[in-house]
Order: sequence, then C-alpha cells, then structure tokens
Amino acid sequence: MIQYIVRRLLQSIPTVVGASIVIFLFFTLTPGDFITARFGANPHITAERMAELRALYGFDAPLHERYLAWAGSLLRGDLGESYMYRQPVSDVMSTFLWNSFIIAIVVVLLQWIIASVVGIFAAIRQYSIYDSIVTLLVFIAMSLPSFFLGLLLLKWFAVDYKIFPLGGMKTTGVDYTGFAYLWDVLKHMSLPVTSLTLLGIGPLTRYFRTSMLEVIHQDYVRTARAKGLSERVVIFKHALRNALLPLITLFVLELPGLFAGAIITERIFNWPGIGKVTLDGLFQRDYPLMMGYTLIIAVLTILANILADILYGVADPRVRLK
Repeated sequence: MIQYIVRRLLQSIPTVVGASIVIFLFFTLTPGDFITARFGANPHITAERMAELRALYGFDAPLHERYLAWAGSLLRGDLGESYMYRQPVSDVMSTFLWNSFIIAIVVVLLQWIIASVVGIFAAIRQYSIYDSIVTLLVFIAMSLPSFFLGLLLLKWFAVDYKIFPLGGMKTTGVDYTGFAYLWDVLKHMSLPVTSLTLLGIGPLTRYFRTSMLEVIHQDYVRTARAKGLSERVVIFKHALRNALLPLITLFVLELPGLFAGAIITERIFNWPGIGKVTLDGLFQRDYPLMMGYTLIIAVLTILANILADILYGVADPRVRLK
C-alpha cells in the first residue's frame, strides 16, 4: 500500500507541472492585465506611465522567463503577491478560504445525509407516488440557476419576512462574543447554506437512487430475501454497502470543492469567502491570486483521486492496488 501511494505521488508530479504550465498560459495570455484593469479608465495617466507600470510589474518580460520565475517561487512555497491586497497570495487565501470551507462542510454534510435517505427510499419504492414526487423535485432543483434561487431566498426570508440577515458573515457594528457570535454567524450562513444545499442535492439524490436500483436487483439480494432475512437487513446490510462503492469516488472528488468556494452564491449573499475574492480578482486581473488559487485546487484534485483509489480498495477487498 505504501509503495502504491509513493508511486502514485511520484506519477502525479508531471501532472502538476503540466497543470502549472496550462494555468500560467491561460491567465497570462488572457487579454488585459492588472494595469489596464486598474488604471485603464483613468484619463490622467499617460501611455508612457502605463508602460512603466507594466515594466515595474514584470509584464514586459518574455513568457518563459515569467513562468520560470513563478515556478521557482512555487518550489520555495511562495505563491506570489496579490496585486489587489498587496499581501502574499497564501495569506489572502488563508484569510478567506476557511470562510468558504465553513459553509462547504455544512453543505456537504446536509447534501449527503438528505440525498442518501431520499435516494435510497426512492429506489426501494420505485415507480410509487413518493418516487414520482422525489423525481419531480429533483429535476426542479437541478434546473434552478444559482443566482435565481439565491435572490429568491433573499427576497422571501430576508426582505419580506426578515427572518435572516441580508448578507455578510456577521452583523455590522456589533461586537458579539462567545455563543452570541456563533449564533450571529449561523444566522448569516443560513441562506447561503440553504441555497447551495438545494442546488447540489438533486444530482446526488439521482446518484443514490440509481446506484441503489442497480444493487437491489442483483442475485445476492434476492438470495438474502429468499433466506428469510428482514427487508431492513437486506437493504441496509447487504445492498447499501455495495451501492455506496461507486459513490466513494464521487464523495472524495468533492473534497477539493470544499476549498473552491461558490462564486455566485458568495457574491449574492456577500459572504467573505474565496469564491467572492476570486471573482473580484478576475475583474481586477489579479493573476497571481488566480493562478495560486487554481493551482492549489488542481493539486487537491490530484490528491483526491489518489485518495479515492485507496478508499475504493479498502471498501472493496476484491480491488487490489498494485
């Protein structure tokens, strides 16, 4: 197992290098730069001054020199400096990344708990009224755009009924501590969590339903029923374990998403997470921030794939990791 993990980590190095090249070229060759985004609309700045600023930031250097400088910094653990925040990218990300992670971990837990219960019972009661209602609600949830659902929740629960705050992470001008602070944050994150949970629960419910349907029609499940075992034992002991195997990969691949943030939702609810910061960085052409953020998500995705293979082998002994 250790040899397998070490070999997979070594094999992932070329992938990381390739990803860094693609990420660098994608952002560097995108039209516009930070100088244009920041000073382009200023009528008092001259073309010569713009050229001086581009030289100051190193934008006039050849591509290969800029990539090698960036890659060299990465090897030293330096993701560069954000143009917008005038801080190291790692500091900016550590400030906002955990705000997104708090919401993401709650959303993932809610989605998997609700989707597993709803999906499994929909599979057990296939073609029933319950299954039809679940299928209808799932397709409605899957068809709703994130901005529409977010704005709808804001109008109902923040504007019309004033149950939850309009946005942000805490009440402005109030210095809560202890439980009062925790309660304030929970109220502010209620609407973003509800929006993201509803948006992601549809596909996951379909996965659970489909995976369970494939299993409960297998011969070994029929054999378990023929032995006189109760339906609860047949479903939750024999069928559910095998139905969860394909979902292991799906769950592990969601882990990078915990840090990725939800750009549109965080923007709508003004939640100070990495998604909102990333969108601001895109508008301002803050490429060091964007490249650092994208590279970290790429590395997390590669590690998640390795973890998925390992967990699949642990869950199913028939799978041998070589």
